[in-house]
Amino acid sequence: MREKVLRISAIFSLILMFVACGSVFFLPQFHDISLALDMGRLKKSLSADIREERGGVSIINTDEEMIDFPQQLRVELPDGCDAKEVKIKQNYLTQTVDLVIPTDNADFLYGTPLVGNSKNISNVVMDYTGGNATIEIVLDQVLETEETRSGKYLYLDFLSPHDLYEKVIVVDAGHGGNAPGAAKQGIYEKDINLAIVQELKTLLDHHKNFRVYYTRLDDSNPAFGDRVGLANKSDADLFISIHNNSMSGSKYSKITGTQVMYDELKDDSQSKNLAQICLEEVTASCKSVDKGLVKGNDIYIIRTAEVPVALVEVGFLTNPQELAKLNSKDYQQQAAQGVYQAILRAFDEGY
Repeated sequence: MREKVLRISAIFSLILMFVACGSVFFLPQFHDISLALDMGRLKKSLSADIREERGGVSIINTDEEMIDFPQQLRVELPDGCDAKEVKIKQNYLTQTVDLVIPTDNADFLYGTPLVGNSKNISNVVMDYTGGNATIEIVLDQVLETEETRSGKYLYLDFLSPHDLYEKVIVVDAGHGGNAPGAAKQGIYEKDINLAIVQELKTLLDHHKNFRVYYTRLDDSNPAFGDRVGLANKSDADLFISIHNNSMSGSKYSKITGTQVMYDELKDDSQSKNLAQICLEEVTASCKSVDKGLVKGNDIYIIRTAEVPVALVEVGFLTNPQELAKLNSKDYQQQAAQGVYQAILRAFDEGY
């Protein structure tokens, strides 16, 4: 058997199905809504031989207005596989949910392993390799996945973070991976940015009514589109990016202080006000020089953000004294404390 037995990309639509009482008895946790696949897209996605083997699939198209049910999928697992064995990997940055199902029976993918409400599902990709079937669910926005496991069935509910939490925040550690940012004396901006974000995470973790998404918590380099996409697709209340500054030329090595960038072309003043709050709180916490606000519409993640955004330049790596501070844990904690206070103040002021 080929390692890859099936790859599906399909547009989903809502369908309501009424089922017999006996089905409800056996599946009490499942909202009886059937999964719909777009036939035209399906034919383009599958080779002829696979389409023949998949002849039993029911394709339903409807333009009727449907009731807005909770977003739930039921995954029917192959014989011999218990739902407890399935690994669920959610990547908020790319809005994907991977189900890794251990099985020697890849044929179950040719059936209809997924049924349910698919309001915010844009694609599904199914694959089989190395004794594992993988079903990747691609969402069109950031949703929280709640799971219920029952024997050969896995139930997935997709919920808006705003339905579960009082506030939603996205925090971005600038640069990362092969994009180190500014570098001085063997110290990379990407590492200082990340260290500050990790200190900030420690503070934010105490707020159970906040849902905080991080663009990175390791030495990776997410694409700009993914960074700002995480903020936009989660409809974040705040989007804060942590960076550090540098200047070219030895005559600028004496420059120190904190700057904050904002989108000067936005019609409302939310970005500028948020930037001012961040500037005041970070300089107060770090006792750094206030270098003011900086227009930042030319910065991609600022320009394309659809939510209040501020990019904090904590200090200047090109100043030896400030570099030593920025590379110290104490100063990183002070910077994180300043951003933390800015977040709390922003919420107090109506964000």
